[in-house]
Amino acid sequence: MKMLAVDPGPTNTQLLAWDGQKVLWQAFVINREAREKIAAFCDDVPFGSCSLVVEMVACYGLPVGREVFETCIEIGRIVEICSSRNQSVRLMPRLEAKMHLCHTARAKDANIRQALLDRFGGKEAAIGCKATPGPLYSVKSHAWAALALAITFAETTAKPICQ
Repeated sequence: MKMLAVDPGPTNTQLLAWDGQKVLWQAFVINREAREKIAAFCDDVPFGSCSLVVEMVACYGLPVGREVFETCIEIGRIVEICSSRNQSVRLMPRLEAKMHLCHTARAKDANIRQALLDRFGGKEAAIGCKATPGPLYSVKSHAWAALALAITFAETTAKPICQ
């Protein structure tokens, strides 16, 4: 199972390719480059498969700024790229990953990172070192959020629910 998890932003997007066992590659790139990589990924996976998960913004009742709306536009562009290639996209709110990995909506980034490390035997086994890299060796910064999406999608979606 090869999938691409996407944590979009107003100017930069985090991409993470996951094979169900380990991180294949990850990149934090400007949105234009992210769209090119997503298009290449969609062209590379089997026709009609749903192997792309994108973090979706959600309403929590608080005012939001320009960056949230720009992120929404970027999400729309990603969906359009995949749709034009007959690929589906699973839009997943961050809360879904928090609940799956940490069992609480109050989880912060540090809690999610720790839950992911624990799933792979702790920090030393999961990350490893340069000589003996673990399955999460390249994961840094925004890539933890993308990895959370990938693992939640893989573990909770028996049959893809795509939009």
